[in-house]
Amino acid sequence: MKRVRKAVIPVAGLGTRFLPATKAVPKEMLTVVDRPVVQYAVDEALEAGIEHIVFVTGRNKHVIEDYFDIHPELQDTLTRAGKHQPLASLQALQLPAGAGSFTRQQVPLGLGHAVWCARDLVGNEPFALLLPDMVSFGERGCLAGVMELYQRTGGNVLAVEQCDPMETDRYGIVGKGVEVGSGFAITEMVEKPAPGSAPSNFYITGRYVLQPEVFQLLGTQESGAGGEIQLTDAMRRLAEMQPFHAHPYAGRTFDCGSKEGFVEANVAFALARDDMRDLVLEPIAALVAARDRRSEAA
Repeated sequence: MKRVRKAVIPVAGLGTRFLPATKAVPKEMLTVVDRPVVQYAVDEALEAGIEHIVFVTGRNKHVIEDYFDIHPELQDTLTRAGKHQPLASLQALQLPAGAGSFTRQQVPLGLGHAVWCARDLVGNEPFALLLPDMVSFGERGCLAGVMELYQRTGGNVLAVEQCDPMETDRYGIVGKGVEVGSGFAITEMVEKPAPGSAPSNFYITGRYVLQPEVFQLLGTQESGAGGEIQLTDAMRRLAEMQPFHAHPYAGRTFDCGSKEGFVEANVAFALARDDMRDLVLEPIAALVAARDRRSEAA
């Protein structure tokens, strides 16, 4: 079993659900409290032992590369101003030298195509895949558990959580097989099945460990839904040759690609921080109470 050393983070999406903000700011740079969404994915990857991160970018995403670079002028200004805590915070977020690579997805042909664009930088070894829109919230990041299950099972491992059985048509759903360690074998993968027809209510949450054979499948993959190269289609083909297992995440994943998920993530992360909790809890409670009073008056 080969060790997972590299992670792919696709950041080429247009972020149309957040227009007009994303006309000038990449959606991955929108902040949850005080960190860009993409930073949470990077932190999670490093926590899980990843050594090298491949960012798949697109047009107008150069600010992401700049963000992960060193800013000598900013560091010098903070040093001269005696602002040692912000300086230390910036330095703690710095990727080690040579630990990040960037490649371009010239045409937005879907997630599967974005993953395929990283093939030469990943090479012939298993890799992690983190969708930055999906932000993990828990005692530890989701990918750490995925990696632990992979070390036991090999093959391919996906993170899952349980959804309302009446909302399976919003997600990619997996079938549950025999339990293995902290997870279970995946018997099938179905994209957005109608309620009542889904094999389970476990949905894929955007954290994966995949074998390199998926690149060859993606390279020959025909366009699927929306005229895009779908990763799920390639994984279903790969499942005919290799095992897939699921790791149920004990925390919660916020979909920061949606407005409601993004707002909810900001509230949850703020309330979880000792330096923020008291500052936001009372205003939130006051806003909710005012809304309730207006509803009663109406």
